[in-house]
Amino acid sequence: MDFNMKKLASDAGIFFTRAVQFTEEKFGQAEKTELDAHFENLLARADSTKNWTERILRQTEVLLQPNPSARVEEFLYEKLDRKVPSRVTNGELLAQYMAEAASELGPNTPYGKTLMKVSEAEKRLGAAERDFIHTASLSFLTPLRNFLEGDWKTISKERRLLQNRRLDLDACKARLKKAKAAEAKATCEGDTVPDFQETRPRNYILSASASATLDDTSRSPPWAEWKEKHPGGWRLPCFFLLPLTPSVTLARGCLSLPEDRKLWNDEVDKAEQELRAAQTEFDRQAEVTRLLLEGISSAHVNHLRCLHEFVKSQTTYYAQCYRHMLDLQKQLGSSQGAIFPGTFVGTTEPASPPLSSTSPTTTAATMPVVPTGAGLAPPEEAALCLEEVAPPASGTRKARVLYDYEAADSSELALLADELITVYSLPGMDPDWLIGERGNKKGKVPVTYLELLS
Repeated sequence: MDFNMKKLASDAGIFFTRAVQFTEEKFGQAEKTELDAHFENLLARADSTKNWTERILRQTEVLLQPNPSARVEEFLYEKLDRKVPSRVTNGELLAQYMAEAASELGPNTPYGKTLMKVSEAEKRLGAAERDFIHTASLSFLTPLRNFLEGDWKTISKERRLLQNRRLDLDACKARLKKAKAAEAKATCEGDTVPDFQETRPRNYILSASASATLDDTSRSPPWAEWKEKHPGGWRLPCFFLLPLTPSVTLARGCLSLPEDRKLWNDEVDKAEQELRAAQTEFDRQAEVTRLLLEGISSAHVNHLRCLHEFVKSQTTYYAQCYRHMLDLQKQLGSSQGAIFPGTFVGTTEPASPPLSSTSPTTTAATMPVVPTGAGLAPPEEAALCLEEVAPPASGTRKARVLYDYEAADSSELALLADELITVYSLPGMDPDWLIGERGNKKGKVPVTYLELLS
């Protein structure tokens, strides 16, 4: 316990000494060893990487799990090193409610049948969301957390050590500067007694015997006895050379000039030796910290790879959602044509365009899936039928092509992005296809590749 208390007191003294030195540096009252420009750039780059990694990590967690209570629960399970329990996604919960509502309201009614179909689609969406969250967490969130909890903690630790080494180096420089100044002053004045209080630590303790002897001015000093034992000159015992109180002026002139200079030379040599040792420690720590900071580039490469994995998983997730909703739209359109009119006939007023192309601002963000199914006629009769098809007198519209499309057979029309074509529909035609005309060419075109213009 005694040893621990001594260590605690020593650490506290070092802490306060460095705090005072750091404060003096901030106010410009002490010299500070500056790092080179390249090192400062590495430090700034590392700090920026850490700050932005934390922000990206937090926002990605919000994206994957919007519920803050669920995020706190997952964090606690992770810290306790326990497996996070399986949680129902919002899509799966919505599917469950719709299925229960269909069972209670009547599964054979039109509304009940539609609820069941939408419930199945929402269930598939929930499963896709679960897979996306799991993949994104492993491929993106985990590497970012590992960087912040592993590499960055190591860098921060070495940076703190470098800061302490720099403070020690600056303290040694200041001590050497004071020692040299005092040596020069002693050389000029000749008989000045060295004041080691300027060059030694402030907690250097004066011996009790020396303090008692010099502070006692009421009795005659023991100079006579000392002179009899040392006829060669006035010299104090070695314990009188400790840092003294202001009463050290009583002993002024008691040291011979050669010994005075020798003491100051020894003090300067010791300060220079301490400075060399501090400089060596600082250089070694600076090199270690520099290597760790340069490793930030490797972290960037790793984060770039993880970012590509995240984009890939997100693309897969949205593509799955698009396919599920397209299948649902087909099911609802085939069973509820009055609710989802996907065509417009030339003999009547044009109905609302398909959901995937309602306006220029609601176009699909990803490459659409080409719908399948029968068009006007079987493949062997398609070319003949298309030649005999005439556009209706009314109901034709202009459409802009969103993506390039290669015709699968002679019944389809190849498309180029950004070109304008004329489209129309015919009774009994698959709602996912239209007849497109460009000049004298005619063929089926998928609706998802078009933006219908008003």
